[in-house]
Amino acid sequence: MKKALGWIVLVLIIFYIGTNPGPASEIAQGIGDGIAEVFRNIGVFVRELAT
Repeated sequence: MKKALGWIVLVLIIFYIGTNPGPASEIAQGIGDGIAEVFRNIGVFVRELAT
């Protein structure tokens, strides 16, 4: 059941991206920006530890 639910969610995401590429790209960019910010903050943390 869990595997089938995962496939259904994947198909719905692909359908959403295909029918609404503009908002989907904004969501992807937001996720990418968030991940970049996390790594940037980790870098600042490590740099502050080293000094």
